Amino acid sequence: MKGLVKFAAGPGNLEIREVVEPTAKPGFVKIEVKAAGICGSDIHIYHSDIAIPVRPPVVIGHEFSGVVVEVGEGVTTCKVGDRVSSETAYSYCGKCHNCKTGRYNLCNDRRTLGYWYNGAFAKFTLVPADRIQKLPDSISFEEGALLEPAACVTHAAMDLATIQAGDVVLVSGPGAVGLIALQVAKAHGAFVIVSGTSVDTSRLEFAKKLGADIIVDVMKEDLLEVVKTLTPDGRGVDVVLECSGSGRATATGIEAVRKQGQFVQIGLAGKPFELNFDRICYKEIKVTGSLGSVWTAWRNAIRLVETKQLNLKDLISHEFKLDEWETGFDVFEKKEGLKVLFRPE
Repeated sequence: MKGLVKFAAGPGNLEIREVVEPTAKPGFVKIEVKAAGICGSDIHIYHSDIAIPVRPPVVIGHEFSGVVVEVGEGVTTCKVGDRVSSETAYSYCGKCHNCKTGRYNLCNDRRTLGYWYNGAFAKFTLVPADRIQKLPDSISFEEGALLEPAACVTHAAMDLATIQAGDVVLVSGPGAVGLIALQVAKAHGAFVIVSGTSVDTSRLEFAKKLGADIIVDVMKEDLLEVVKTLTPDGRGVDVVLECSGSGRATATGIEAVRKQGQFVQIGLAGKPFELNFDRICYKEIKVTGSLGSVWTAWRNAIRLVETKQLNLKDLISHEFKLDEWETGFDVFEKKEGLKVLFRPE
C-alpha cells in the first residue's frame, strides 16, 4: 500500500512510498482509514522542528477515523465492521507515576502513532485494541477524524482548567484548535473573546458564527484594552486558552489574564521565545501546558459532539487524495482553510 512517509530526519524528507500493509497481531486492530486530518504537528514533523520523538522511516498522521477490518488474537473490545477512531499514545510503560495516575500522555516512554509507529496517512493502520474509541452512529467519519484534536482541547480546557458559567475566556488563535476551544468554553457557559491577526480575518468571522461573543484582530485593536473594557474593574479574563503557538500571543495572554487567573498553553511554538516570567509571580497566575489527551478527554469530546455542543463538521474546509499531500500541506501552512482532510482510500 502507499503511505506518506517521513523517511529520514531533517527538514523535508517526506514523500509517498510503498509500505508493507499491516496485519493484526495479538492485541491489535487493523483499521481501514476513511478520513485523516492534517495536524500542526505533522507540519512540524515535515520541517523537523518538533521535540516529540520521531522514528523515521514512519508513516505520519494521527488524526483519523475508519472501519475495523481485522482484529488480532485476544481482542474482545471491538469487532470487524466497527466504526472507530484511536488515541495516539501507541505505547507507554504502564509502570511510572504518570501512567499509574492516568496521565500516560506524560510517560517518558510514550511513543506516538504517526511519530514512532506507522500512522494514518495510508489506507490501513494498526493500533493497540485498548486505544480504540468507537464512533457513535451520529458521528460521521469526517467528524471522527477531528475527535483527536477535540480530545486535546477537552484535556486542556476541562482536565487542566476549570471554566465556570459566567467566566470570561480568551481564546488566542482561531485555527481549528482555537475554534474547538471556543465551543468547549461556550458549552461551559463562558463569555468568550477570540483573538487573531489580519491573516485570520475569515477565521475570526467564522468564530463569530460559532458563538464567539467578541472577536479581536490584534493588528487593528489593542487586545489588552478590549479585555480591560469587557471585564469587571478591568481586572482581566478568568481563563486564557492559547492555541496559536505564537510567543507574542503567549506574552499578551499572560498580561490579559486576571490575578489568580488560569492560563493554558495548547499551541506549540516549535522554538524558544522570551517571556517575562515575573508577571506570573506578581499576578499569582496558574499556568499549565497541555500535551495530547487521555481517555477522559476522549469521552468528553465525544459527548460534546453527540449533544451538538461541539460542531466539528463545519470546521472541515478541504479534502484531498493522499497523493495530493503537498497541496494539502500548503493550504494548511498558508491558513487558506480550517481543517484539511486526506482520503487515503
